[in-house]
Amino acid sequence: MPEENFTNTLYTNDNLFILNGLNTNLVDLIYLDPPFNTKRLFSAPIGSKAAGSSFKDMWSWEDVNEAYLETLAANYPVLTRFIATVGRIHSNAMMAYLTYMAQRIVEMHRVLKDTGSLYLHCDPTASHYLKVLLDEIFGKNNFRNEITWKRNEMFVSSASKKYDVTTDIIFFYTKTNEYTYNPQFIKSKRDPSNSYKLTDENGKKYQTVLITGHKTLPSSSDNFYEYNGYTPEYGWNVAREKLIEMDKQGLLLWKNGVCKRYKKYLDARTEKVSNLWTDIITTRGKERTGYPTQKPLALLQRIIKASSNEGGIVMDPFCGCATACVAAQQLGRKWIGIDVEVNAVKILIERLSDDAGIFNDFVATKLVPQRTDIKIEPLVQTVKERLYKKQNGCCNGCGVEFEIRNLEIDHIIPKAKGGGDYCENYQLLCGSCNRIKGTRTMEYLRMKIARIESMAENKVIFGE
Repeated sequence: MPEENFTNTLYTNDNLFILNGLNTNLVDLIYLDPPFNTKRLFSAPIGSKAAGSSFKDMWSWEDVNEAYLETLAANYPVLTRFIATVGRIHSNAMMAYLTYMAQRIVEMHRVLKDTGSLYLHCDPTASHYLKVLLDEIFGKNNFRNEITWKRNEMFVSSASKKYDVTTDIIFFYTKTNEYTYNPQFIKSKRDPSNSYKLTDENGKKYQTVLITGHKTLPSSSDNFYEYNGYTPEYGWNVAREKLIEMDKQGLLLWKNGVCKRYKKYLDARTEKVSNLWTDIITTRGKERTGYPTQKPLALLQRIIKASSNEGGIVMDPFCGCATACVAAQQLGRKWIGIDVEVNAVKILIERLSDDAGIFNDFVATKLVPQRTDIKIEPLVQTVKERLYKKQNGCCNGCGVEFEIRNLEIDHIIPKAKGGGDYCENYQLLCGSCNRIKGTRTMEYLRMKIARIESMAENKVIFGE
C-alpha cells in the first residue's frame, strides 16, 4: 500500500494501535499536544461547535496498553527504571502517564522519516519528565530546542501564592542530524528609524548598505565577477542573480560606472524567529470551536512551514479538533490525524468538510491500518522452523525445551490489541502456555507461570 493510502485520513481508535499499523519512515513531521496529566476533566461549553466533547486528563494503569509493556521493558530498560523511580518520587498516576506516553513516542520515532522532526507540546506538569523520555528514545543529541510559547492569556488566581502561568513548552526533536528546517521570519519589532535617515522621491525611508566586500572582509570566491563593466576589487556580497534582481528594482547606487552600495528600505526589515514565541495569541473569533485546549492555526502553520516541505506528510496522534490537519491541508501537505474521542471526531470532520471551507477529500475510519513495509508471512513450516531455531527449541513462555511438533505459533501482541501477522510478532509456545495465554498478553502468561512456580516451591510434600 503506497503512503497516499495512509494520508489525508482521520483514524478514530487507540493511537497506539494506529501507530503500530503505519509503515516505518513514513512521516515528515509529527506534532502532538497530548493531555498533560493535570488531573482535570476538560469539557467543551454548551452551545459551541465542540459541545459534548471532553477528555480525561488524569491517569491510571487502565490507560496503559499492557500488550506493549514487555517490548518497552526489553528495548528501553534504563527508561523503564526511570519511570519506576518517578512513580516513587511523584505518584503512580505520573508513572502510568509516562508509561502511556513512552509506548507511543517509541512508535512515533519508528514512523518518522530520517529527515523528520517531532514537536511535543506540554506544560510544567510533566515537561521535565517528558524531556527525559524524548532524550532516551530520540537521543539527547537530537534535541534541538525548548520553545516557549506565550499564550497572551493569563490564568489569574487571587488566592494563589505563585506567579501566574502564561506559557507552554514545545520540545523540538529530530530523528537524525539530516533534517528538514526552513528558518521562519517575522517583522522586526525593533525601531530602527534612526538608521534610516534618507528619503526617496516617494517619501520612503532608506539607508545605504555596502554591496561589495572590503579589505578586511572580502567576498567568497564565487562572487568575483564582472557586472555592467565593473568588477569590485574585493568582490560582490551577493550572487549575480540576486544582483541583477536588485538592479531591476532600482536599488543599486551607481556613480561613474562604479557601484559599492545599495538602498535598504525601512519596511523590509525582518528578524529570524527565535525559541521565544510571543507573537501568536490563543484562538479567537470564528476560528474557535469551543474544544478544550484548542491551539491557534498560526502556531501550527509556523511549525509546519519550518519543519516540512510541500507534499510532505504531517501527523497529529492527538488531533483533537483538527488544527494540525487543517493547517497541513492549507499549506499543501498531506496529513494523518488520530483521535479516540467520538465527539471530537465530529468536530474534526466538520472543520475538514466543504462547509468549513477546506475540502472534503479525506477518509474517516475506525479501521486499524496494516503495515506494507514488512513481509507478512503465512503460518507455514518454514516460519515455524525459523522461530524454533531463534528460540533454541524452547517455549517462549515457560522456557522448557520441546520437539518442534509440540510447539505452536502464537502472536506476541494479540491481534485484538493491534498485533499484526508478521514474523516479528510471531513466537512459539507449548500447548499448555498457549492455552493459558489465549488472546491475552505475555504479561498475563508470565504472571500465571510465576504463580504456578511459586506454589510449587512452597508445596509441602508429605513423607519427607
